[in-house]
Amino acid sequence: MTDDLAALRAETEAAIAAAADPRALDAVRVAVLGKSGSLTALLKGLGAVAPEARKERGAALNQVKSAIEAALEAQRAVVEARALDARLAAERMDVSLPPRPFAPGTAAEGGIHPIARTMEELTTLFGAMGFKVAEGPDIESDWHNFGALNIPDHHPARQDHDTFYVPAVDGRRPVLRTHTSPVQIRTMLNEAPPIRVIVPGRTYRADHDATHSPMFHQVEGLVIDRNIHLGHLKGCLIDFLRAFFGIADLPVRFRASYFPFTEPSMEVDIGWSRKTGELGKGGDWLEILGSGMVHPKVLANCGIDPREWQGFAFGMGIERITMLKHGIPDLRPFYEADIRWLRHYGADPLSPPSLVEGV
Repeated sequence: MTDDLAALRAETEAAIAAAADPRALDAVRVAVLGKSGSLTALLKGLGAVAPEARKERGAALNQVKSAIEAALEAQRAVVEARALDARLAAERMDVSLPPRPFAPGTAAEGGIHPIARTMEELTTLFGAMGFKVAEGPDIESDWHNFGALNIPDHHPARQDHDTFYVPAVDGRRPVLRTHTSPVQIRTMLNEAPPIRVIVPGRTYRADHDATHSPMFHQVEGLVIDRNIHLGHLKGCLIDFLRAFFGIADLPVRFRASYFPFTEPSMEVDIGWSRKTGELGKGGDWLEILGSGMVHPKVLANCGIDPREWQGFAFGMGIERITMLKHGIPDLRPFYEADIRWLRHYGADPLSPPSLVEGV
């Protein structure tokens, strides 16, 4: 190999080894092997070499070209691996760590969604009363969602215009649960009394307007024990409502109603001002939830002897009580993922609800 080719090879290999990223490496390749590259120019000038020396010169040029190409490929693998390692190190995330809070008032500040916060508050308040949280599937059988709850076949809630059905399985059509009551049924089937649970979760009904959504959240409570009566139900709900809304003397009214799964059944109203919307003030009443003593047929459907055990149940919409507590006028922003709305109504992720500091 002639001195000029040896020098070109040594210089190029040094430049390749010094290339720290793909862009620098490509610049070396273009400078040597590109259309106007130094080695390309030597290959183009091969025709001017004397015939007796052309063969040897051509072999030497091809040897240098092959060596440079091999060095380029080897360095490219090194550079790409180095870049990947740097990217993985920069984008590394430890999912076991809690989220890092941002300074208040910064553009990146976020918060706990109001619905999630209300669920935390419900768990805190009812947990202090001895309730535990029960969960169940969103897709339920007709029997769990309706039949076991003493809802007959002709009940309007079973009609297509009220209920989301999914394709039939073994001749039966499962439904998207219209309430969280099926979890109460599953709890009574799987656990022996006494029972004390709350059931927060998503529910689905074919209803959509400014005050209704086809998907919403509900929490229900169930207590099964010996000698349970309406006094226990009233005391439980009055204490909860006054603690949740933070109004020690909040007026609470129980009004006779009808539900197929409770007997007797009662709607629960709270005092408010229709004119100002302020809770606990004025002479008006606002319906807030439904409740009642568990129907004996429901107990019997779950294998619980109604002559020995009694209980009460209640249920309310989580969006509804959240809107009332925080003065949110419209249901739809709950599901619009507007970060500005979340910053306004969201809760501090580092301040969980507590009975000491208030929910």
